[in-house]
Amino acid sequence: MSSNPNYHNANNTPYGSGDPYYSASTGYITPMPMKKRTSNWLKIGVPVLIVVILGAVLGGVLGTRASKKNSDSSSSAQGDTASGAAAASSAVSVKNAIGVFPTATNSQYLLPIYPSATNTAAFTKPTFVPSNNAAIAWPKDPFQPSNPSKTTTRTDRPRIIAPAYKWEVLPNLIASDPYLKFFNDTIFGNATDYYGLQPVVYNLDGGNGILDNAREIKERVKAFSYVYRMTNDTKWVDRLWTELQNAVSDKFGPTDDTKWNPSHFLDTAELTAAFGIAYDWLHDIWSDDQKSTIRSNIITFGLNRGVIAYSNSDNKFTGWWTNNTRGNWNCVCNGGLTLGALAILGDDTTNTAEQILGLTVDNAVTNCAQAVSSDGSWRETANYDYFGTTGHAEMASALMTATGSDFGILTSNKAYGLNGLYRMYVDGPGSLFAYGDHGPPKFSTTANAVLLYGDYYNHPEYVLFQRDQHDAPEPWSMFWYNPSVSGAFWDNMPLDHIFEDPDTAWTSMRSSWTDQNALYVAMKAGSLHLAQNHNDLDDGDFVMDAFGTRFIGELGSGDYLSTNYFSGDNQDDDRWLYYRKRTEGQNCVLVNKQNQLVTAAPTAKGETDNTAQGSSTVFDVPSGSTAYWVADLTSSYNDVTSYKRGIRMINDRKQVLLQDDITASQSIMWRIHTNATVTVDTSGTSATMKIGDSTVVMTILNPTSEMKITTGDAVRFSDDPALPTGQVDQPNPGVTVVMINADAGTKSIQVLFNPQWEGMSSSDFKTPPSVALDQWTLTSHN
Repeated sequence: MSSNPNYHNANNTPYGSGDPYYSASTGYITPMPMKKRTSNWLKIGVPVLIVVILGAVLGGVLGTRASKKNSDSSSSAQGDTASGAAAASSAVSVKNAIGVFPTATNSQYLLPIYPSATNTAAFTKPTFVPSNNAAIAWPKDPFQPSNPSKTTTRTDRPRIIAPAYKWEVLPNLIASDPYLKFFNDTIFGNATDYYGLQPVVYNLDGGNGILDNAREIKERVKAFSYVYRMTNDTKWVDRLWTELQNAVSDKFGPTDDTKWNPSHFLDTAELTAAFGIAYDWLHDIWSDDQKSTIRSNIITFGLNRGVIAYSNSDNKFTGWWTNNTRGNWNCVCNGGLTLGALAILGDDTTNTAEQILGLTVDNAVTNCAQAVSSDGSWRETANYDYFGTTGHAEMASALMTATGSDFGILTSNKAYGLNGLYRMYVDGPGSLFAYGDHGPPKFSTTANAVLLYGDYYNHPEYVLFQRDQHDAPEPWSMFWYNPSVSGAFWDNMPLDHIFEDPDTAWTSMRSSWTDQNALYVAMKAGSLHLAQNHNDLDDGDFVMDAFGTRFIGELGSGDYLSTNYFSGDNQDDDRWLYYRKRTEGQNCVLVNKQNQLVTAAPTAKGETDNTAQGSSTVFDVPSGSTAYWVADLTSSYNDVTSYKRGIRMINDRKQVLLQDDITASQSIMWRIHTNATVTVDTSGTSATMKIGDSTVVMTILNPTSEMKITTGDAVRFSDDPALPTGQVDQPNPGVTVVMINADAGTKSIQVLFNPQWEGMSSSDFKTPPSVALDQWTLTSHN
């Protein structure tokens, strides 16, 4: 990683070097790990007392809360109207004066930490500054075919994602843009680290195949190729050649054409993409023999296997992902094949590249391009959004730069223009709302598709948000980032968003965008059978951050190698036997200790007062500011006549009310998962959750005689159905389940969460009135 002195954590290690990583023992993974790290944490928070640069996976708080005022009109006007040489000069001077906005990151979770500052020249309305000045903006691509064809490419190289005209101006842009300079420095640092490592060792793990290997190789290919093109130092070419030779050697997998593991086609696709990038980006330096070798490998181990996959689309071991699969598999597989084909197109005398492009592009338009719902949410899980959008963006970008058109990858479903909102709101100050499976290690997979979407769909706020994230510094960012962007993403950004598509319904609420201590809650409902078996049975599941810590969080994936782990289309499928996938492993209500129904079709509605942060990073929540969301979960349960769950922020976003109005014919159990030390008071109606020096008190507001708070371990019930023979649940060390039991009947379980904010006395907390969920409004709890 870069040794940029502005990006060191409290332990004086470089930004990104503390990146947590999936642990088989706990199942926890941070968003977007870039290098292997181990964490003893789950997806629930830990105390975060150290500030470093970008973020956290689970913890947030109310902190410096901000003014609702928008930017000064004079500041906005500068971004809206400035143009020409004067604007370029002004923009460059402002950027260099301010530098990179975050001052540090959270050492555990790597989410941005912003300085406490009032309005400045940089903290203004998000915009792209119109300019033809190459010091702050990309020039127009000279390749503008009037009738683009999938098999007709630009004549200059590179052609994939980073055309020659961009490389030509990149040094000037790096000199004038602190973010590009930081990205560039970090890429050089990463490449130096990779240079000294041995080539990636083949490891077929049985669950994810060689996907880790493939993505790590792709990560190295991108870094080595980038640094060579920036330096012309052939040592990077030599090191890359060693990596490529290793990936096709006899010691790397089988000795036949299944070397890249096409039975798990993600592996084949990612290696095809990696070899395609190497072929294209270094086309001018490879010898004819080297090009012939790389080209042959792309065809033999990649493209030919793609043709076979398409001809056997009903075979689950080859091309099942081509058949009505709207998720990450379709995007990654089609994307990898497309990059490999575009790289060798024109040099391929077998015409395999043309054949592949005749298959992948149209299929991706039908499937990959429809993988986000109408509100921008990814149909699988928040973590799988990274994999899917990376494949989608790589494919779209490569097609546009190589052929002059995206052929509908970006235009057939304009909901991708809303995916940046999904990415922004699914992140809390204590991390990602990481429901469902989190997937394998990400390596070369990032959220940087948001940079492409922000530029293409004219959403500068996406670009401004993503450039601060810990996974931003990598080669795609150097070409997807629009350096003419100006302002702060949080200026006039609403604190809440309600995602209304019934298939993926969820909501997000917070008290600040820039205070690492902000209060954050998110809750989901929606279909339980559209996530390609990466989901949990978790309608009504929620998370809560306070004080930079995730107090209520997620357990994440089980073991992907578990028997029938991905068999979950039916109610009695084995997936629903594993604790982390069962309803009891979620922050949900159980009825009769049974799973929710796979056929659930909940509905939801809510309101927000649309409080938006101003340009300052110091935000004072306006009096009366609130938001709420209510989901009707009746269809999610047996033995339930009616059930609604609601969540809202009260007391100017200092407290959270969670309410369950339910009529059930069997026993009811309310459950949450926390890493906190939990102490229950003698009455059994209040509990103190403590993580480090941070405390949240939860109280049952209207307890009936049987409603008592109890605690237990995050393990299956003793009378749960047996796991498949020989299988065990993943352990959940350090996790406490907090429960409230209630008898059958009509109940209203109202739980108030009071983070113990510094400077607040007991009299500052409010006890809200009891209001049925059907009667909730923005003013019902005033």
